[in-house]
Amino acid sequence: MTASSTIKHALLAAGVAASLVTLGATWAPAEEVTLTMAVPDWPPTRIMKKFFDEQYKPKSGNHVVLDVDFIPWPDFYTRVNASLTSGEKKYNFIVSDSQWLGAFVEGGYYRKINDLLDADPEFKKTVLSVHPAVLAAYSTYPYKSKNYYGFPQFPDVLVNFARKDVLCDATEQKSFMAKYGKKLPCTGEELDAMTWDDFRNVGEFFRRKKGEMLAGKPLDDDFYGIAYQAGKGYDFASMQINGMIWQMGGNIWDETQAPTGQAEGVVNSPVAVKALEQYLGMIEYMPPVAKTGTMDIFKTDELFREGKVAMNVDWIGLGEGTIDPKISKVADKLVVGMMPGTLVDGKLVRWSNIGGQPFVLTTWTTPLQTKEAVEFVKWWLSDDIQRQFAAAGGQSAIKSVYEDPKYVTYRPWNRAWAASLDWQKDVWHVPQFFELLTEQQDQFDLAITGEQDAKTTLDNIAKFQQNLLTEAGLIQ
Repeated sequence: MTASSTIKHALLAAGVAASLVTLGATWAPAEEVTLTMAVPDWPPTRIMKKFFDEQYKPKSGNHVVLDVDFIPWPDFYTRVNASLTSGEKKYNFIVSDSQWLGAFVEGGYYRKINDLLDADPEFKKTVLSVHPAVLAAYSTYPYKSKNYYGFPQFPDVLVNFARKDVLCDATEQKSFMAKYGKKLPCTGEELDAMTWDDFRNVGEFFRRKKGEMLAGKPLDDDFYGIAYQAGKGYDFASMQINGMIWQMGGNIWDETQAPTGQAEGVVNSPVAVKALEQYLGMIEYMPPVAKTGTMDIFKTDELFREGKVAMNVDWIGLGEGTIDPKISKVADKLVVGMMPGTLVDGKLVRWSNIGGQPFVLTTWTTPLQTKEAVEFVKWWLSDDIQRQFAAAGGQSAIKSVYEDPKYVTYRPWNRAWAASLDWQKDVWHVPQFFELLTEQQDQFDLAITGEQDAKTTLDNIAKFQQNLLTEAGLIQ
């Protein structure tokens, strides 16, 4: 380059800079920003990462990388807890289970987001427009307060996955009617109308041995009518049992009633015992693995995909596998309905424990990382991306998205989504949640494996909770 051309380039650059200053703008080079995220390893988070890599373009012009640590579900809490409490400050962003909020807020790890919402009224409007049950579960601590900590990442509910080829078979329909005096549920609408008694009847009716006939064909393996969570690990059994207790009019310890709300007399009330007895009474109609305490959400999903179960209550988050012909023998045989309910005074009550997770920011995340994380969440919660997410197997709790008539066409389970939302409650958000959960899971496992009855189980849980929560000052 000649001396004259060097001078020209310098003058041009100076002119551009001067113009930017005159216009009130400043120029800054693009920065490299890495957001390190811990997530459970399952379809909703894999879809999220794929969307980010293929579509996301930061408005800032910075080069933003989403470095995702996919962690198996059974290890998810222990891995994240170990990272946070060790002080390593590895993660900026966590797809957190809602019940972790209290422990990790009080520990100083999760960042309150009220200021971020207040600084952006449009974004605040979007976040506060999610379904109230989802917002309360994923964002608030104390539970149902106005203190917000999480942005919705993937909302989830339990639904009933079923095999229409078996359920709609004319011979099976005729035999079921002859035995129970009721029509065998076959369509999505008929699944929606099921009670737990109906579900039990399906379990009893379809318990078949290898070589017996099923829908006009001899079975090459044992077959079972029903499945749901009965696993000791993490929160698996609790998520199903809590719903049955609520449906029958019972309750778990209610943190919103602290410090006057009790555990003893509530957790082990007669109606709660009856609900647990109902839950335990259906396990005999499930595959034998259910009696071992290892029937987690993945095992029930696996058994259903292998064609060994007629109906499976499980999370929508695992639904993608059921329609993938590479791993599912029933991919073209699926019909989905709402989870069964309980008839109370002629009305079908459908309370269930909400699933899914929020995004949370950690307290050591830098201002620049926080800015880019919020921009990513705004993009994630935009109507277009939420619709794409639903079409790819996810869900949206934003009313304008899920109430669009097209929403139910994206996936077979979407027909059950909106109707289920109003029936969602959440388990505890308090810092003692892990002790509460671990003891409860251990006790439920003793009942599931036949080592103790329902009343003893709930009496033990109630006593433990009463003592723990009293020591913590949450019960007086």
